[in-house]
Amino acid sequence: MKDRWITDWPTSQRFPHYTRANAGEVLADPVSPLGWSFGWDGGIIAGYKAGLIRCGAYEDSDFDADHPESVACFGGYLYINLSAIRMQGARNPAATVEILDTAFFGDHPDVPPYVAHPNDDKPHLLPAIAAHTAWVLGGTGWPELADDKAAAEALRQSRGDLGRLTDVELVARARTVQAQLPHLFSQHVVSGTSAAVAPGLLGVVAVALDEPGLPMTLLSSIGAVDSADANYALWDVSRIVRDDRALTAAFDAGLDDVLARCTSPQFLAAWDGFIYEFGSRGRDEWDLGSPTWETHPRLALGALDRVRLQADSESPRLRNAARADARDALITSARLRLAGNPEVLGLLEAGLTASAMMAHRERTKTTIVRVLHEARMAFREVSRRHGDVQLVFQLLDSELDAYVADPGSFTQPLTARRGEWLELFDLQPPFIIANASVPPLGQWLRRDAAAADHVVVAAIVGDVLSGVSGSPGSARGIARVVLDPGDPRDLQPGDVLVAPCTDPSWTPLFMSASAVVVDVGGQISHAVIVSRELGLPCVVSVTDGTRRIPDGALIHVDGTAGTITIIQTGNPT
Repeated sequence: MKDRWITDWPTSQRFPHYTRANAGEVLADPVSPLGWSFGWDGGIIAGYKAGLIRCGAYEDSDFDADHPESVACFGGYLYINLSAIRMQGARNPAATVEILDTAFFGDHPDVPPYVAHPNDDKPHLLPAIAAHTAWVLGGTGWPELADDKAAAEALRQSRGDLGRLTDVELVARARTVQAQLPHLFSQHVVSGTSAAVAPGLLGVVAVALDEPGLPMTLLSSIGAVDSADANYALWDVSRIVRDDRALTAAFDAGLDDVLARCTSPQFLAAWDGFIYEFGSRGRDEWDLGSPTWETHPRLALGALDRVRLQADSESPRLRNAARADARDALITSARLRLAGNPEVLGLLEAGLTASAMMAHRERTKTTIVRVLHEARMAFREVSRRHGDVQLVFQLLDSELDAYVADPGSFTQPLTARRGEWLELFDLQPPFIIANASVPPLGQWLRRDAAAADHVVVAAIVGDVLSGVSGSPGSARGIARVVLDPGDPRDLQPGDVLVAPCTDPSWTPLFMSASAVVVDVGGQISHAVIVSRELGLPCVVSVTDGTRRIPDGALIHVDGTAGTITIIQTGNPT
């Protein structure tokens, strides 16, 4: 194996520490060469830099001109630049590096200590930081996000029959997508960075009122969460299947060729509409080379097959309405209790206003994913014409024009490159890369060796596993460990979904569950926000949860306390 992969970046001496924390939720697997060079290096990273500057804590001189220190690629894996992100704690008077590190890592022992750099302290940025904070707390609205969403919808409508376009025209269409990425990702960074404000403010209110679960309840059912829309739409399709005997029989017979057995015009129209609107979603959807619901419908059909089993009374809209009522009641109660404490009451109102940023975050990501998908479909059409539909994603952006001119000359080198890329999946990326020192790939642990070295003891009856409170409430059910959202296996209504990550492509399965437990994730991860919208208890950051919680065990999930209790193992009834 080579020491470096073709998309790897040089490390930064100014900001020398990198981490897979949070990055593993964005891209769990190695990103394809085209996905990185065209999507990330070609547009997203420029937007990342622009968004950080817009938030006030950075300026252009902070960043390397060729490789802006926000994220990086090592061994094909996405890394977040920890040193650069720490500036949000070092420069913002309302935060500290310690608070930021705790949010990212908890008490992880391998996190390198913060060592101040002479250029960390930039008091001239304080007015810009204050102005951005005032904007977040001002609730002035953000109509540009609606414009971005409408533009994404128009782009999808403009697709037409890609088969009628030449290879050159298809690449040109993809280039129009690439040109939009800096602006769209800048919007996402602004909303994502700002989404942490509301939980912080409401946390102070929770302490004053001695109600630890208050932030989660007040951040539930906030409305207009675009990443939840796919779940509501899939629920509606599931009701068509549930209410039709022939469709039910078709799904009962298995998912192989199930669409060919479904002849209901109502179902087929609803399914086509679902794929048209949400076909861009999928695991690792930030990578152009990753499968989505449109390119691989089986992924969404697996979720539909589970959701159709739910009773009508478990409608996500009903759950959302109940959670919204609880939220409104708590707001009224908190306002009354704080009537004599105007300072804390002001924090409550500011936190409620700032909570809109969580919905904005979901909208900006949904918009980007939909736009990026149009480039994916254009490239898939190019590659389909020349043999292997996936081979084009082994290209670098700089090779696209030469490929279009002579695709056949690339078949052999791209096939070899794909073999090398697949080897990266066998590697365990280091959680921390410190002091600008990336070990050669030949020294990275293999996943099988890392798993053998990392011994995990299964939980037994009476054990209580702790994580991070994601969505309030409690539930008791059978634990179903699902490692792939396209293969939910035996997940039944009322089961507790135990999953490794919090990518939004998992969230349709939430509608089949009574609660959700996830190995990784934070309080403002996409899946947590969706769980709150759907009214599901959720606990995230349960270390090795998918390995410690026995599949089939009866467990109790306390989303408010952030705990999972093992009640019974074996075959509970």
